[in-house]
Amino acid sequence: MWLSQALLLLILPGYSIATEITGPTTVNGSEWGSLTVQCAYGSGWETYLKWWCRGADWNGCNTLVKTNGSQQEVKKNRVSIRENQKNRTFTVTMESLKRDDADSYWCGIQRTGIDLGVNVQVTIKPDTQTPVPEWTTATASLAFIPAATQKTSSPLTRSLLSSTHFLFLFLLELPLLLGMLGAVLWVNRPQRRS
Repeated sequence: MWLSQALLLLILPGYSIATEITGPTTVNGSEWGSLTVQCAYGSGWETYLKWWCRGADWNGCNTLVKTNGSQQEVKKNRVSIRENQKNRTFTVTMESLKRDDADSYWCGIQRTGIDLGVNVQVTIKPDTQTPVPEWTTATASLAFIPAATQKTSSPLTRSLLSSTHFLFLFLLELPLLLGMLGAVLWVNRPQRRS
């Protein structure tokens, strides 16, 4: 009976033996900053590809970056991975963090059958130091005013952008749409029989 339970544990998605792959349970980062996650693996896994995957569901997570078999850094978008086979570790770096980067991630080892993996929760703290851009009427253009120096100017709404799109819609898109509708109706009109 204990043998069947042990086999069941080995085939569960996302299950890893503690000595095979380990990593932090949670990692914190700050918005616009970067964070680093280091995962370790046991002896014998040095030549296997390592990966970083996003999503709570082990079977449906999205692989963001994967090693290529060498110890050189592999970078894809804002995420990079580098392996140190001598220390049996791989390091993932996420840069230019956004609030919506907070999620469940996985450190993993690609192998035949079900990969090995360990779950890592990433949390992102909002940046409270970055000033918020504001529209102002003083110069009739976009102005960037730090929060500490803001005056009591009335913010300009985005009506300029809205009216440009409005004009574009009515001067170009609407006649084109009406012309296509007229063509479809003309082609599908009932024919007179002689």
